[in-house]
Amino acid sequence: MIRSFMNRQFLGFLLTGGLAAAVNFGSRIIYNRWLDFSSAVVLAYLTGMVTAFILARSFVFTQSSQSVQRSAMFFVMVNGVAVLQTWAISMALYYLLPIAGVTQWVPEIAHAVGVAVPVFTSYLGHKKFSFR
Repeated sequence: MIRSFMNRQFLGFLLTGGLAAAVNFGSRIIYNRWLDFSSAVVLAYLTGMVTAFILARSFVFTQSSQSVQRSAMFFVMVNGVAVLQTWAISMALYYLLPIAGVTQWVPEIAHAVGVAVPVFTSYLGHKKFSFR
């Protein structure tokens, strides 16, 4: 299983996804100035998703035979699952970390973990559906 992930394409996905995750994370901090945490997480995810699509289509899944429109449709579907994972984990940690005694950087820690979790499921979804 691990071997199937360790290839050039997955490493490119990690790099471009890492950049998109940084956009996601940074934009959440900005959005959080005007929005509650939950709304900021979702809006930041959408910002990161647009970044991820452009980077993945341009640099990772370059051999895709699907049209941009079809790829975008599947990309949104795969990310619909991923945003639910990100939101659920971020929100759970947002409330659980203080209970566990963590009092500093709670939104940042919660959101960073939430963003990291769907890496493997997103890669498989994009490889099999979005950019096949």
